[in-house]
Amino acid sequence: MLSLAALSLRLGACGCRGSRRSLATVVSGNKTSKLVRERLQTEVEKMKSHFSGFRPALVVLQVGDRDDSNLYISSKLKAAAEIGIDAKHVRLPSSAKQDEVLRSIMSINENPSVHGLIVQLPLDSVNPVNTELITNAVSPEKDVDGLSCINAGKLSRGDLNDCFIPCTPKGCMELIRQTGVSVAGKHAVVIGRSKIVGAPMHDLLLWNHATVTTCHSKTPDLPEQVGRADILVVGAGRAEMVRGEWVKEGAVVIDCGINHVPDETRASGKRVVGDVHYASANQRAGFITPVPGGVGPMTVAMLMENTVLSAQRFLLKNRPTR
Repeated sequence: MLSLAALSLRLGACGCRGSRRSLATVVSGNKTSKLVRERLQTEVEKMKSHFSGFRPALVVLQVGDRDDSNLYISSKLKAAAEIGIDAKHVRLPSSAKQDEVLRSIMSINENPSVHGLIVQLPLDSVNPVNTELITNAVSPEKDVDGLSCINAGKLSRGDLNDCFIPCTPKGCMELIRQTGVSVAGKHAVVIGRSKIVGAPMHDLLLWNHATVTTCHSKTPDLPEQVGRADILVVGAGRAEMVRGEWVKEGAVVIDCGINHVPDETRASGKRVVGDVHYASANQRAGFITPVPGGVGPMTVAMLMENTVLSAQRFLLKNRPTR
């Protein structure tokens, strides 16, 4: 039986099914993330009513002052404020050394009033800083980005209820759920093997009982692999590399790509596209996410969900009195 959300998506599809094929149903990350944020707002209100003065707290640690990082951080702080999460932005100068960054992380790790800590990447320091060392310094209990080796290891073992799942793959799973298509028993293809998207996406699909193929830059027969996918998740970082004719008819297509391509018709001289050629894939897929407005909003929503989950785990563990 289709969920109400999936039924709504089907009813919202362009055209009717009278002909052999119509355009794919668009799976909106904007709409889905709004539903997630509303649910989280209710959960935060419950926590505050049961435990007077308690609020989930998130710290975003930034090194340097990159414009793109500032934009991402702003969207996270705004989402947190709407939900009722106490979010704080800590910025270290680009002159910060590795030891200074580690000391800041340790200080936040030891602060019991903080439930989530994310280190904004990339680290914008003029000094050598080991990104892997920095991300692994975050306490696994506060690693709401799910990037530490502890959380990654638990995910790879299938311990989904005892770890934090990286936000983009977690958002992709939520979007797939919105379609009403069951993952179990399906052939899923993931393009890309990054630690942030591709690798954890593979693990999530696998432990939700899909048969998973991971493709990457060395995969020789990419169109053939894509053509087998009932569920296709693309996070390759190459503009419109997946062509519509590759896509299996009726497949669920989740596009994690964010790429800027020249466009003289835009005031900025460029436009944002995904890793999938949308216009052609839209002719064959059953469901497809847009870019922008698809996976991007879900990444922020899942960060908020992980932060609320961390706060709930803290309350269960510590059980403060009213």
